[in-house]
Amino acid sequence: MKPRPAVGDLALARRAAWAAMCATLVALGGEASAGEPGSAQIEQARPVASALRYDQEYPVIGYSRTPVDNAIARLQERLDRGEVELEFKPTRGYFDSLLAALDIDPSSQILVYSKTSLQFLKIRARTPRAIYFNDDTYVAYVQDSDLIEIGVMDRTLGPVFYGLDNRRVAAPRFEREMSRCLTCHDRFSMTGGGVPLFKVLSVLVDVNGQALSGGSSIMVTDRSPIERRWGGWYVTGRHGSQTHLGNILVNDPSEAQDLEQVRRGNLDTLDGLFDTRPYLTNTSDIVALMVFEHQTTVQNLITRINFKARTFVANDARSGRWEDVSPKTRTLVQKMTEPLVQAMLFVGAAPLEDRFESTSGYDRWFEARGPRDTAGRSLRELELETRLFKYPMSYMVYSEAFDGLPDYAKAFIYERFLQILSGQDESAAYAHLSSGDRQAILEILTATKPDFAEFAARAAG
Repeated sequence: MKPRPAVGDLALARRAAWAAMCATLVALGGEASAGEPGSAQIEQARPVASALRYDQEYPVIGYSRTPVDNAIARLQERLDRGEVELEFKPTRGYFDSLLAALDIDPSSQILVYSKTSLQFLKIRARTPRAIYFNDDTYVAYVQDSDLIEIGVMDRTLGPVFYGLDNRRVAAPRFEREMSRCLTCHDRFSMTGGGVPLFKVLSVLVDVNGQALSGGSSIMVTDRSPIERRWGGWYVTGRHGSQTHLGNILVNDPSEAQDLEQVRRGNLDTLDGLFDTRPYLTNTSDIVALMVFEHQTTVQNLITRINFKARTFVANDARSGRWEDVSPKTRTLVQKMTEPLVQAMLFVGAAPLEDRFESTSGYDRWFEARGPRDTAGRSLRELELETRLFKYPMSYMVYSEAFDGLPDYAKAFIYERFLQILSGQDESAAYAHLSSGDRQAILEILTATKPDFAEFAARAAG
């Protein structure tokens, strides 16, 4: 019997496979740093000695060396102090225990069978990759794998990627991933000028997970038409007459010539399509998928602002004060911030054409996470008749990543929120917000987001 490769050898082998695969594959998708810039002080860009392109192009971020402030870094600290343990169990190893430690519910399970992952060799329709998530962390399980893939939204760094060796060891440890994940998880595929991001793709594939010849893939956002979403994904839940590209299982491209003949929709479970027993549930929830897509859209925009705005300002404000930034740079920062304002208010979001329903229980788990105002209203309340949320303002306003934006960017965002929600801005982009929507959102936001309430009070005073 051959000796089992050491962990380091496995890592080298994975890197080699990943480098070869990335030539043709498009993938899915501590403490705050000292001296974080605010409205008064702005950290100057510093020269760095790093091979990582992000460190060269965005030195103010310090992507590879800054102490990370995210859920995985904090969990590792708790593991190191002995405050929590990960339990190893047959079949899924540390996975179940890891989800519990991160407060991620099994109902968030979404399943993808396109080969859009580091572990593409193990993924196909009968062995899909399972992703579970909460507001900031994404954990992926692949059958018969000794690697758990993790993506997490860091307060300052944006998307950070980790791997956890899923074999029984004395002290489980998260290893931060760099180039082999960032080769694909990048705005411009590492060609320069891009920033890290989470990718969610829709691409028609065969039962082996291979993209169908002549098919096209799209990176899914809130604005993507529902009928073009979820190619290569399993989808459960009710959606009435609305069509999508999920659950399409074909052996040959010719079978996909007439999609109406191969569509599968309005499924309560995935039982009968493949063996779901190795997974935590037998669902891949349609509501979870839509929340997942909205959340990653907003997180990617936050990351872009953090990287680019901080860099522009640091290069321009030689005095170290936002007040001394040139009008040109101020305008540039504000223009790049407006898309985040629009995304958080669901500008251009694809409408729902029929009633959507969760069948996994994800909707109840998601809505219960609050916060709520004194009237019991929450930005997490789902509508699911014509749009995703009852009150179309993103719950990501409560996230650590949003709070980690530089003060000057948040001030502009809050100013725009006030202009739009008060009715001062009645431009066409925000015509989807009724006067009732605006008033309700403003009241909820004021009651549940203290720093916004303070900003609004100062603006009114």
